[in-house]
Amino acid sequence: TGKTLSIICSALQWVLDQRQKDQSEKRVESDEKKGKNGEIGSDGEPDWIKNFVVNKDNQVDEKKSKKNKHGFASEKYKKRTNKDSHRDLFSRNIDEESFPENKECKRSVKKNDVVDLDDNEFLLEEYESEEEGGIGSLNSKRKGNKFTVNSSSEEEEDEFEEEEEVKLKVYFCSRTHSQLSQFVKELRKTIFANEMNVVSLGSRKNFCINEEVLRLGNSTQINERCLELQKIAIWNLELEVHQIVNASMQNLGAEGKVRRTKASSGCPMLRKHKLQKQFRDEISHQGVLDIEDLVQLGRNIGTCPYYGSRSMITSADLVVLPYQSLLSKASREALGLNLKDSIVIIDEAHNLADSLISMYDAKITLSQLENVHSHIEKYFGRFRSLLGPGNRRYIQTLLVLTRAFLCVLLNDKDGNRLNTCPDAEKELTVPLLQVSGYGDKMTTMQKGSAVKENGESCDHGSILSGFQALANMLLSLTNNDGDGRIIISRKRPSSSGQGAYLKYVMLTGEKIFSEIVHEAHAVILAGGTLQPIEETRERLFPWLPSDHLHFFSCSHIVPPESILPLAVSHGPSGRSFDFSYGSRSSSTMIKELGLLLCNLATVIPEGIVVFFSSFEYEGQVYDAWKTSGILERILKKKHIFREPRKNTEIEVILKKYKEAIDNPAPKSGAILLAVVGGKISEGINFSDGMGRCIVMVGLPYPSPSDIELLERVKHIESLGDTSSMEIPKLSISEEEYYGGDVQSGFSILRSCRRRGKEYYENLCMKAVNQSIGRAIRHVNDYAAILLVDIRYASDSSKRSFSHPSSKLPQWIKESLVSATNNYGEVHKLLHQFFRFNKNRNCN
Repeated sequence: TGKTLSIICSALQWVLDQRQKDQSEKRVESDEKKGKNGEIGSDGEPDWIKNFVVNKDNQVDEKKSKKNKHGFASEKYKKRTNKDSHRDLFSRNIDEESFPENKECKRSVKKNDVVDLDDNEFLLEEYESEEEGGIGSLNSKRKGNKFTVNSSSEEEEDEFEEEEEVKLKVYFCSRTHSQLSQFVKELRKTIFANEMNVVSLGSRKNFCINEEVLRLGNSTQINERCLELQKIAIWNLELEVHQIVNASMQNLGAEGKVRRTKASSGCPMLRKHKLQKQFRDEISHQGVLDIEDLVQLGRNIGTCPYYGSRSMITSADLVVLPYQSLLSKASREALGLNLKDSIVIIDEAHNLADSLISMYDAKITLSQLENVHSHIEKYFGRFRSLLGPGNRRYIQTLLVLTRAFLCVLLNDKDGNRLNTCPDAEKELTVPLLQVSGYGDKMTTMQKGSAVKENGESCDHGSILSGFQALANMLLSLTNNDGDGRIIISRKRPSSSGQGAYLKYVMLTGEKIFSEIVHEAHAVILAGGTLQPIEETRERLFPWLPSDHLHFFSCSHIVPPESILPLAVSHGPSGRSFDFSYGSRSSSTMIKELGLLLCNLATVIPEGIVVFFSSFEYEGQVYDAWKTSGILERILKKKHIFREPRKNTEIEVILKKYKEAIDNPAPKSGAILLAVVGGKISEGINFSDGMGRCIVMVGLPYPSPSDIELLERVKHIESLGDTSSMEIPKLSISEEEYYGGDVQSGFSILRSCRRRGKEYYENLCMKAVNQSIGRAIRHVNDYAAILLVDIRYASDSSKRSFSHPSSKLPQWIKESLVSATNNYGEVHKLLHQFFRFNKNRNCN
């Protein structure tokens, strides 16, 4: 309805105006300098002499910046040079003809493409922590190199950082890739599509065009395989160049070539640098492209669209990206995003606080811990005598930690929980990668290729993911005690669950979000269901002065006669609708809901979308209707489709749903059974006939047995309460304490005075608002919205929280019919509403 487009047009116009202003100021300064100096300088020297001296000084400074006083390149310059050289090696298409015919350079490769294990590849360089008198860096004694960092090199680094500052940008992020694609389509309607350089970013899973990697299916495995292929490519190319140099030095007369295979040459989509350049040129030529366009372009050219789009960030004016890429500090650093003085727009920000802190959760399972502990033991046993004292101590500490974690999960009463120093935990991440690499290589040698021919991984949860999980958990433990909680689950493995695990749950997003706010020129939170904004303010930026926070809202663009919101408290049989936790599973309640759908199918044209609180409850209702014969009665009037659990199947279901509506004969449209919080409720628009009616079944409160939710509720309840700041040294919650007990959860919720209770209610009503907002997507659209539960009605007396209707969007609340005597009144209102709008559109 214009919200997103209005914001982006305003922001981009501001950027253009700001650039024009800066350019005008620079021209004025330049003119003033010319006016003062004239053709002859104040000292009587002509300008060409002065320019010659300046240029000469610049050349000298440039040489100094590249070398320190010892004649070696500064650390910053070396990093940049090495990085560039790796990129060149990585992207060059080295083939057999690249090597001299009179030089011998042989490399033995096994049939399964596994190189012989080389201890030097996995031997750690000695690491010195800051407490041990070092600078927290690797000490290259083994290679005979020692690096010194002095004040002059630090100044040179600052100069390079200033040179690398990028231009002012706008960062636009949203929750899902489909929402980002919708945004790009809207952007194409504006003049900014031709005036701005725009790049869309996304996950490897959405961008990858390597069929071998895509077959893995799982996002984590796709990420790992992608990084592994890059590591293989860089390592092999460096090795080949090293062998060429050695062959040249030895001046061997025999002809030799390096044998390279598909498996050992990295990703085939990143072998040719020219194709990546062609990809960037095509983007510049074609204009604004969404993720699907970029993927298709990558396929046509035969190069990776994921890294191709990432390489466009520096030159972009507008960067379109998902939540994770912007809100996660690690992702921002990996992508090289510079938010300084830029505009950050976060769309669909209704659950921003929860989305933000969930990115900083850490979890490790019992099977991962056992696997990691085993590989660390093997590594230590092989390299113990070769390791320096520092690394030997760090790896021993890792063994103690993993053993302690295992004791906790296995409920070993003899195991001791260790309190480790935060600095030590940060340092422990240094040897993890080498050790995981050794474990991966050992497993690969034992099992052959890491990926089967059908694309499936040999291991359920690779070694790398296990070590990454441990590193994330250790890093989480460096947070302040009050920032999060540790969840201990000792569940046994089952077909429906993954067994025991340790999980760190982040509770506060204040510090995380402050990094973004302090860097950016302005941050815009946008959404149709942002209210109440006070909760978001308390959780994300309580430190922000009131004059720095501006809130703006406006009414809907559709006229009142285009919307009919109804609180439906009684069914066709006269029974009250009560979908609270204790009543919703009763056969009478499910049957009454089915009778309601039978009647709605006769009065509502085209499409009806019905939202349930969970997939489990939707399945329970569907099975009951099927058994009782109600499903068959509904199918006589409309087709029925169900939201799939797998996101990959949603497009197929939506296509069939739309076809049933566009071609109604012999039935009068279709019904789509969906789930609150699912893919359909978040990012799918049901305009016109796709959503003539939205039915919200009950109030979708989160399960009170969710221990993570309860810890979050308790934390939010304590905000602003100084007495609650005294938190135990080790904040641990065990799932066995609640044991999935709903009544224990309700007791905690009832004990909340204000903030925790409001947060729990807001979670429910924001989900309701997000779901019912799927309908009425433009000014000429119309739809009915049915809130099916007695608790929505104005005469409801049994309520422990504030009235649900008070948290509905203003444009719905103003037209809400909150009280009806019976279902007959509801049916009559619906009949009148659709007859009126049908006649209006015909005229």
